[in-house]
Amino acid sequence: MAPSTTTGVSTIIYPVKDLAAAKALFTALLGTEPAQDAPYYVGFEVGGQTFGLNPHGHASGMTGPVGYFDVEDIKASLQALVEAGATVQQDVQDVGGGKLIATVLDADGNPIGLAQNPS
Repeated sequence: MAPSTTTGVSTIIYPVKDLAAAKALFTALLGTEPAQDAPYYVGFEVGGQTFGLNPHGHASGMTGPVGYFDVEDIKASLQALVEAGATVQQDVQDVGGGKLIATVLDADGNPIGLAQNPS
């Protein structure tokens, strides 16, 4: 099964332990206030990209930043990656508003994120 078309990486999520400190650092780095600011996630929108801070990332197995590839059909893409040798780290889940994400690990243990925006 071929994966659905991707338009590239548009979201990078960073696992953080201190959300307030990370928010201050990224505000200074990106020169803008967060577009989303909640206790469970802080997101910045810059130049068509999203930079997210996840205070629960470490607890869910994130060991560093994860780039999320935008795909048209997340289930088909996930299946194609598994058939190509990837291991599912996080199955498809809705993170709000119909946005779906999933994460796989390649043969070297590198995470690859998939994201499908609501239609």
